[in-house]
Amino acid sequence: MTSPNREQIIAALNSVIDPVDGQSIVAKDMVQGIDINDQTVNIMIAVDPQRGPSLEDLRQTAEKAVAAVNGVTTARVALTAERAKGAPDSAPKAPGGPSRPAGAASGQAGQVGQRPQGGGQKPLELPDVRSIITVASGKGGVGKSTTSVNLALSLAAKGLKVGLLDADIYGPSLPRMLGLRDAKPKPSDIDGKMTPPSAFGIRIMSIGFMIDEEQPVIWRGPMAMGALEQLLRDTDWGVLDVMVVDMPPGTGDIQLSMAQRVPVTGAVIVSTPQDIALLDARKGLNMFRKVNVPVFGLIENMSYYKCPECGHIDHVFDHGGAHKAADELNVPFLGEIPLDLKIRLGADEGKPIVHSDPDGEHTKAYGAIADKIAAAIDEQVGPVSEPKKKSLFPKISFK
Repeated sequence: MTSPNREQIIAALNSVIDPVDGQSIVAKDMVQGIDINDQTVNIMIAVDPQRGPSLEDLRQTAEKAVAAVNGVTTARVALTAERAKGAPDSAPKAPGGPSRPAGAASGQAGQVGQRPQGGGQKPLELPDVRSIITVASGKGGVGKSTTSVNLALSLAAKGLKVGLLDADIYGPSLPRMLGLRDAKPKPSDIDGKMTPPSAFGIRIMSIGFMIDEEQPVIWRGPMAMGALEQLLRDTDWGVLDVMVVDMPPGTGDIQLSMAQRVPVTGAVIVSTPQDIALLDARKGLNMFRKVNVPVFGLIENMSYYKCPECGHIDHVFDHGGAHKAADELNVPFLGEIPLDLKIRLGADEGKPIVHSDPDGEHTKAYGAIADKIAAAIDEQVGPVSEPKKKSLFPKISFK
């Protein structure tokens, strides 16, 4: 199938009319980004934040118009209210108007200090998802994704219905880690939804299912968050007790947008024992505190190496730093995961250690941490067998 071109997409969007004044969204410079990857097209439409909640029909109309273009198999359209005042638009106007390359305008995150209000947009509604847990880190390379996968499987082993969302738009790794490199979402029985691939009894969604594994995602922050929101909103998750979200590293747009748009129940921070990793972990933890997301605790990954032959323990990256940091920051220390080649090989081969070695020491370590997380969820939203007793946005005072 021939891939669509930019001119075809613009022509399709030119037929989408803003009901307020009867003008095309292209003529009004509302199209802020167009990304074409083979037969997949992602569109970002900039809107007045006051109108955002009322423009879902316009978004769907634009999505249908793009989907109807010859060569398009997947169309995703997201609304953003994050264009800076006076910033030029990134998509061409109607014929005769000025233009800029797609994605040229930059979004600006709101000031941290209170839970953001989402630019006038309503929080995403996920009524069948009992709780949402973000697994985050201040920096990359600490094993956050591996931890997310094995914690999700450990929670599922407790009898919970679990979903796993890959929120690392720029570096999706869950398809490989779960043996789903060739998997694709399928149309759902629910109109407008897609059924995500499943593995080991959990449903998984990732932008990695939509793009080639070696294809870079070169998007501005608002466009990346728009794609993430669509993965959340348009996926048929079914009824879930827990959604585990593998966050990207750092404290940028996606982390802040998740806090403002998604009813996060709690955050889990992953770090290695080194001082530099712990410094970044503190930043990540404090970011969640500043946006009033409860922090369930800190995990020390790659905590030590145990020789499989003699049992000698070597603290390759130091030891106990995360436990000490948790005490200083007044958050629970959830546990430590050893450094082991089997964990890395399992992730590379799509065979998580919790599944491949269910009775092993590492599985027991992940299971103990999952027990603490499940207890923290129950404290926030009530036990699974009881109706939700508390808001997913609890007012929490931090020292």
